[in-house]
Amino acid sequence: MTAAHQPSGTNDEATLSAELLHEGYILSLYRETVRLLDGRITTRDIVRHNGAVAILPIDAAGNVLLVRQYRQAARRILVELPAGTLEKGEEPEACALRECQEETGYKPGKLIRLGGVFLAPGYSTEYIHLYLATDLTASKLAQDDDEFLDLLRLPLDDVTRMIRTGEIEDAKTVSAMFMYTGYIAGK
Repeated sequence: MTAAHQPSGTNDEATLSAELLHEGYILSLYRETVRLLDGRITTRDIVRHNGAVAILPIDAAGNVLLVRQYRQAARRILVELPAGTLEKGEEPEACALRECQEETGYKPGKLIRLGGVFLAPGYSTEYIHLYLATDLTASKLAQDDDEFLDLLRLPLDDVTRMIRTGEIEDAKTVSAMFMYTGYIAGK
């Protein structure tokens, strides 16, 4: 960031400068110097990320397709919705179609945006677009070469129970399920 960010509202901090600390494969880490509302100067460490998608695929029998995979940062296997990082310039819907095929082996005939969530806005720009995928047809794309996934096909009630019991702890999965409940209630 070269130009200083000017506040747009009464609660904004003004970004005075940003220093790149690390450029990684899927994210960058910056230290930003900001002016607080009371005029003091401080720093914020910010993870910049292209954003991501998560897909809630539901088959014709009403089952949710989930993946089970080891997550190094969590140091354990998690059950979660298929998801992926946006490529530079990629539209979220295109990413959702691709990721659903790569991770589940099914192509959605219908893709509905449920909403989106910031992963951790205290330190990250990552925004996850959430989609409902239905009318699934078998259409496998190759998985990323560093992914080892097990596909799970579970009734919606089982997924809800697993969230309640803590068997599913992934934020994007919990958020998408909550948004889906609101979506079907609003039909």
